[in-house]
Amino acid sequence: MYANPDAPLAERLRPSRLEEIIGQEHLTGPDAFLRRAIRSAQVPSLLLWGPPGVGKTTLANVIAHEVKLPFYTLSAISSGVKDIREVIAKAKFQQGVILFIDEIHRFNKGQQDALLAAVEKGQVRLIGATTENPSFQINAALLSRCQVLTLKALAVKDLEKMLLQALERDPYIRSRQVQLDETEALFRLSGGDGRKLLNLFELVVQASAETPCVLKNAQVMEVAQRHVSLYDKDGEQHYDIISAFIKSIRGSDPNAALYWLARMIEGGEDVTFIARRLVILASEDIGNANPNALLLAMSCMDAVRVIGFPEARIPLAQCVTYLASSPKSNAAYVGINQAQQLVRETGDLPVPLHLRNAPTRLMQDLNYGAGYTYAHDFKDNFSEQEFLPEALSGKVLYTPGENAREQELRRFLASRWKGKYGY
Repeated sequence: MYANPDAPLAERLRPSRLEEIIGQEHLTGPDAFLRRAIRSAQVPSLLLWGPPGVGKTTLANVIAHEVKLPFYTLSAISSGVKDIREVIAKAKFQQGVILFIDEIHRFNKGQQDALLAAVEKGQVRLIGATTENPSFQINAALLSRCQVLTLKALAVKDLEKMLLQALERDPYIRSRQVQLDETEALFRLSGGDGRKLLNLFELVVQASAETPCVLKNAQVMEVAQRHVSLYDKDGEQHYDIISAFIKSIRGSDPNAALYWLARMIEGGEDVTFIARRLVILASEDIGNANPNALLLAMSCMDAVRVIGFPEARIPLAQCVTYLASSPKSNAAYVGINQAQQLVRETGDLPVPLHLRNAPTRLMQDLNYGAGYTYAHDFKDNFSEQEFLPEALSGKVLYTPGENAREQELRRFLASRWKGKYGY
């Protein structure tokens, strides 16, 4: 257990041995992979993927303690290639070094590549912790050299064990003679996050003027509201702020959009998550009103992945202000929604014969492709042929928006279809 009495409760109770870990039995149980790997001292490079507060950092520390290997730790927020190379240099003179990298998904491609050779040669055993899907955030080459272990949010029974452990083992909590009268609010607010549970529990105990301290839901809610974080990237405020961000861009307010962007950046939000949302918005809310929006959003996402945090805020700000200042149209988004609904309502309508592929003689004999008119053989590359199933002829799914670019598209379509589809 953690010896520093001034550390938060979650740190004071952090396990140092495998038997002390609460939860994650699928990894730490009697015949589970991780226990067998530790027992045989054959722990490979690992990526620990799971939500916050479920034991990723604890597992890394326990592994190093159990197998008695030199242990180095870096944070992807504050470390760079230079720090990685320094650890690798030290590893050359030691046997079986473990390098733990917290929030490894924040490393850009160059930083991840700096690990490759050392991991491949076995100079270091990498343990990376991530809250993001490794398939999307970790280079394929590095991912192939690591085993991914998925950690789960803690169940209520696990959270109960943590509280009981605090009552039994922590000197301060014992001194306050805590009585767990009501725990529903604690469990609900922690959301399966053990660290959040213990630290909120300690705040409630500290806020109580009475000993014995009797835990009530009302006390928990009051303390939680006083100590709510400015930005919780895994809680309700995460969704509220990304919602405000998207709606500000959709509403053509670059000032508000920058403000909400800054709130997310200062709160530690994953910048690639922000970039992905901008790509979606560029098509959903701008679309053909300004096709360059999608190109810029894609370029922004590439730039963010390459340069990483904190410089990624600069292309993000450029993209955000451009998208917010762009004309808007959701016509393509509305169109695909209507098309999918139409498919669900009408089922698998047959493809008209003239549109079918005819790679074999039998298909040709069955008139597959017969009657198809090649658009480029006609004036203005247009033949007026029907392309929808017969039952849906004339069905309108795309209505160009009321903006300069899409009105240009409307005029083009009207010159071709001459009133059909409402153009």
